[in-house]
Amino acid sequence: MDNKNNRPLTAHLCMFFACAFWGLMAPLGKDAMTNGIDGISMVTFRVCGAALLFWVTSLFTPKEHVRRRDLLLFPFAALFGLVCNQCCYTIGLSLTSPINASIVTTSMPIFAMILAAIILKEPITGKKASGVLLGCSGALILILSSASALSSKVGDIRGDLLCLFAQFSFALYLSLFNPLVRRYSVFTINKWMFLWATIIIVPLSYNNVAAIDWTGIPISTWWETFYVVFVGTYLSYILTMIGQRTLRPTVVSIYNYVQPLVSVIVSVLTGLGTFRWTHAIAVLLVFSGVRLVTKSKSRHDMELQKAKG
Repeated sequence: MDNKNNRPLTAHLCMFFACAFWGLMAPLGKDAMTNGIDGISMVTFRVCGAALLFWVTSLFTPKEHVRRRDLLLFPFAALFGLVCNQCCYTIGLSLTSPINASIVTTSMPIFAMILAAIILKEPITGKKASGVLLGCSGALILILSSASALSSKVGDIRGDLLCLFAQFSFALYLSLFNPLVRRYSVFTINKWMFLWATIIIVPLSYNNVAAIDWTGIPISTWWETFYVVFVGTYLSYILTMIGQRTLRPTVVSIYNYVQPLVSVIVSVLTGLGTFRWTHAIAVLLVFSGVRLVTKSKSRHDMELQKAKG
């Protein structure tokens, strides 16, 4: 009885810490990528490290039979959900400020709504359309301010666009492979996806990783890389899955706002980023847009309401 009553609290704590960990990952990852580790090498460490951790963990969890057809789908799911998403985000973060990267990250529900309308034929309501308009306006302000920025602490248009495309890639993954993700446990899904992501990325990044000056990199940079791999990827993925199994999607989406909040505070305090008035306007517009999109009704909700009425 106590376990059942504590489940919502556990889910809320899991979502809060997962988003806080992601928020902290932006400034720590940025700092590591300015001290000897380039973007593609960081992606390689992240993907390979998480693959190893999820496969080891799966040895101690209940075994699941994966259908042959699904095994053939995992490479494509990994391509959109991990390879394109993490490559674009991590390389984008290495170019732009951690503040911009974290703000752009919250736009994912807007892309998910647009793709759901195109692929899943979800209806576009006035509230959804207004949310997309607000969110896009915020992203545009962020990108235009980055285009005129003289320092990466303020932003870089190349990095902003890469981070934006990372959110589009992940939204596309959710739209195309949502049934696949729901069929298996978090460990089964992630061990196969990260394995395929490793197989895809390593041949592309081998020369970069081999060229790293291993002895010349500070110990602090290796600790930051460890945080990105273990806490920002492996642990955060697990915490998110736990939270999503209990909480409604609209509740989960609220925790998206924790990530940029943590990132902005840490980035400003450590001098890795500069918070300007354009950031404040962009945050307000993007957050308002995401809020409208996640609060609007889906086709399933409308059909239920029509059936009851």
